[in-house]
Amino acid sequence: MSKDILIVDDEPAIREVVAAVLEDEGYRPRQAAGSDDAFREIAKRAPGLVLLDIWLEGSQLDGIQILERLQAEHPHVPVIMFSGHGTIETAVAAIRKGAYDFIEKPFKSDRLLLAVSRALEASRLRRENAELRERAGEDAELIGTSPAMAKVRQTIERVAPTGSRIFIMGPPGSGKELAARMIHARSRRADGPFVVVNAAALGADRVDVELFGAEPGYGGADQPRLIGMFERAHTGTLLLDEVADMPLETQGRILRLLQEQRFTRLGGDQRIEVDVRVLASTHRDIKADMAAGRFREDLFYRLAVVPLQMPPLSERRTDIPLLARHFMQRAARAAGMPPRTITDDAMAVLQTAEWPGDVRQLRNTIEWILIMAPGDADTPIGVEGLPPDLANSAAGAMDPSANAELVSMPLREAREHFERAYLHAQLDRFGGNISRTATFVGMERSALHRKLKTLGLNSDD
Repeated sequence: MSKDILIVDDEPAIREVVAAVLEDEGYRPRQAAGSDDAFREIAKRAPGLVLLDIWLEGSQLDGIQILERLQAEHPHVPVIMFSGHGTIETAVAAIRKGAYDFIEKPFKSDRLLLAVSRALEASRLRRENAELRERAGEDAELIGTSPAMAKVRQTIERVAPTGSRIFIMGPPGSGKELAARMIHARSRRADGPFVVVNAAALGADRVDVELFGAEPGYGGADQPRLIGMFERAHTGTLLLDEVADMPLETQGRILRLLQEQRFTRLGGDQRIEVDVRVLASTHRDIKADMAAGRFREDLFYRLAVVPLQMPPLSERRTDIPLLARHFMQRAARAAGMPPRTITDDAMAVLQTAEWPGDVRQLRNTIEWILIMAPGDADTPIGVEGLPPDLANSAAGAMDPSANAELVSMPLREAREHFERAYLHAQLDRFGGNISRTATFVGMERSALHRKLKTLGLNSDD
């Protein structure tokens, strides 16, 4: 719970008294005499609560106008209004415009502290509920308009309502769990639970217990009954995340459950029936695992009624600007900071950089630059604000100083080498779109076609 409270009142004595009361209770008050001071403080750091006087002498905006602007720009910050000239109509108007509470002056310390405590608690609950809804997938969406993502989204829309089992494959961080949440949210089981079990995070001795549960006494005399993930997901969806990491014995038990829709808890003999839609995911080469005997082929074909391949970020670079803006908004909201814009030069680096951690790495990078990039909230983030390793990875292939073999080449050959690397990076950045690439590099479309052919690069539009 945030202890940071902004007091906005034109009377210094009132501000000092309220600040002293709050400090005695462990809060961290800040003060502002009018609207200009208030929004200057809010720009530095969004407070956890605003105590706002309605009548502000000498202020450009009165309390109601400040409330309206706060509701538009910082709707998550609760506001308590107070006034020495209050009426029922004034209080009702403030509440209707979004204030959490209204207190008349002079007020008692107990009344003020109770209102502050309740407002902060209500704000905390709203924030937690929003986070729970996001984790539950209610607002989960795959971001991107590239052909690769359009294909994924189309597949999800077609198969989600059917109840078929889906096997989701893709590199780590590519959004496999997010795709699974979208499938659940669009299914007939959307009102049921969505349960995830990550096999890679469990020891081999814990996988069966987590999946199927255990009867009292199993593994120890004082061990209570444990309810497994399959039971918890009854009438809903269970995602077997990184299913290829499960032991072969566990794979056999899952196969029997899929065939019979029944299982027994460990240490028990009672047959338990469940109604669960099972989704599975992995980042591994599942065909190689089957060929090596590490994954059961019969289980794969039970799980992969519909295979779904999540594309790596390197195959959907045109989505990076959309993803970057989305992650910037999310990171700013979580940190209580205003979002920042990214310059075209910096965005070009993001689009051409290597992303071994895929979308997850991009999300973490955006959070890093929001916090670490130089300048204030109104200063766009340029290349100098990006992590050094990122800029180096984007430019390395095109930087002669980073490629020792260029030193031994004649100028004409080195220029050709650089042009090939540069145009290849730009084609990747614009998803192979010749027209957009030609516009950016400043060439005629037909001239770019000829150049690409000369350099031996594909130029499919």
